[in-house]
Formats: sequence, C-alpha cells, structure tokens
Amino acid sequence: MDTGRKVRIVEETYLPGMSVSLVARRHGIGGNQIIAWRRLMTQGALTAATAGEDVVPASEYRALEAQDASYTGCSVKGHGERAAARGRVPGRRPNKTAVALDLVAAGGTVSAVEEAVGITRPHLSAMRHRPAPRPRGRPPLPDAELVADIRVLVADLPAYGYRRVHALLRREAGNTWREARNPKRVYRVMKMHGLLLQQDGERREERRHDGRVAVDLRNTRWCSDGLEITCDNGEKVRVAFALDCCDREAMGHVATTGGITAKDVEDLMVATVEHRYGQVNRVPEPIEWLTDNPVPSETEGGSCYTVRNTRAFAWGIGLIPRTTQSAVLNRTAWRRCSFAPSSAIMSA
Repeated sequence: MDTGRKVRIVEETYLPGMSVSLVARRHGIGGNQIIAWRRLMTQGALTAATAGEDVVPASEYRALEAQDASYTGCSVKGHGERAAARGRVPGRRPNKTAVALDLVAAGGTVSAVEEAVGITRPHLSAMRHRPAPRPRGRPPLPDAELVADIRVLVADLPAYGYRRVHALLRREAGNTWREARNPKRVYRVMKMHGLLLQQDGERREERRHDGRVAVDLRNTRWCSDGLEITCDNGEKVRVAFALDCCDREAMGHVATTGGITAKDVEDLMVATVEHRYGQVNRVPEPIEWLTDNPVPSETEGGSCYTVRNTRAFAWGIGLIPRTTQSAVLNRTAWRRCSFAPSSAIMSA
C-alpha cells in the first residue's frame, strides 16, 4: 500500500462520527495497523509509513555529524593525527601513553614525542619495554572426563539442568571418595558443549495477578476473556470481550466463527480504548489489561493474549498486560455485567 493511501486512511479516522474500528472494517485492515500509522504521522514520519521504521530527528543527525567531525579533527602538534584519533574516546581526553607509543612506532624519536605529547622519557621507555603480563589464576582443569560424566547423566535425564547435574555429580563423588566438582565449572562446561536446557522463550516482565480482581476506580484495570456460543445449526461463534473491573461495563467485543487470533485481540484493545477515550493513540494513564493465564491443554482464549506481538502492542498503547488464574476472570467478570444480544454478536 502506497504512502498516500495510508495518509488518507489515517485522516479518515479523524472525521466526525468515525473511529479506528469503523475505518478498519471499511478498508479490510486491522485497527492496530491504523494506530501504528497514526503514531508515525504524529511523529512526522510520512515516509516511514511505507518502510515501517522510526525516523531520527534532523537535530540529532546534525549533532552526531558534529560529534564525528570533532573526533577526526584532533592532532598532536602537527603530526600523528591518526594516532591521536585512535586514542580518543568520546567524552574523555586522549590517552597520552597510547598516542606516544603509536608515534614512536611510526618512526618518531623519543625526544620529539616527549616534547610534543608532554610525557616523561623514563615512563615512555618503561611502557615500550614492558614485559608481557603473566596469566592470573590457575590454568583450567581438563574437561574431557567431566564432559563424559555429564553426557551420561543428560542421556538418562534430558530434562535436568546444570544444578541437578551438579548435585548428581557431587553425590557420585561422595560415594567414590573423589573431589566434588565446582558448580560454576559444571555450568561453564555444559554451556561450552551445548548441554544446557533451552530457554522457554521471552522473560515475563509482568507479575502474576492472583488476588482481588475488582477495583474501586474506573479505568484502573480492564479485563478480557473469551467464550464460545453454540448456535441452533451447530455452528460455533467465539467471542472475546473487554470489561472494566470497577463498573463491569462491556466496552468492546469481537466475534468470529473461527478461532480468536492475536490480531482480533489487538483490534479489541483498539475498540476498548476508543470507547473510553475517543480517537487517541495512547491512554492518558497506564491501565492494567487482565487476562487468563493460559493452560497447555486449552485451545482457546489463552495464547492469543500472551503472544509477543499482542503484549508489545498493549504496551505501545499504554496497557499493562497482567495474568490471573484460569476460569477466575470469566466467572468474576460475567457475574454482574450485561452484554450485547446474540443477534448483535452474529451481525458483528
């Protein structure tokens, strides 16, 4: 899609009586995509709407150019410009010793370098003839025997990490009267040979919410969940909704005869934000977005809320993803709320 059409679609959302959700359905695109275009336009990134990249302000670019020119323009009394530039660290003065050693290595005399750089001759001579540093600490122990013992344990117990493997090695060493292996060494050897357990994906930054769901103030915590409705003809309609945990108002919903996807949840977030705040790109104050903690046996309602793209989009518009125990949210949220009739759901 060309940039001009993206601009026209974004401008259409600001017309009276229009919203991001209505414009998205009219053009057959996701509401989250229009939110992204609108954010780029507010930053002045008309050309970035096509590439999908952020734009560096011209003032920052000029400042970087001036900073780079200041690095390449330094010199030491008319000669050794390249040596001085290599010794220059941004925000710090150049290292005299490094510059002097480079100048001497380039063919300069010690007396001339001493006068130009301002360094004493004994110090320069000592640095030129400095002996090689001795290795610190003890040399590493051979790892062949340890790797063989770890491979035997991992072959029988593939789900064990380095801590359990170290515990088994320590137990075995106690039974055979051998010296126990250091846990840091076990970790290093397992990491070098690819024997560590793989990480389960991204780190969860949000805390798990398992306390009181209801709050005393509106627009403090919103909750969302999904449900399934079986029609008379046997077809199933799956609905995802969003409620305010204070007044139990149903602020938005999406419905489909297929499965609820991450894009559907992102559109639900956009519709919910527009319902409360109008045509904004971000909520004024951070709001918790409470959903179920997905269970591996579940096929609906969990993973579409916790995937990386959905969580990143929620953070982008000011929502803070939170998780709670499964089935608690649905039972608590629907206890005292009213929702749209089934005909409206089917028409959506």
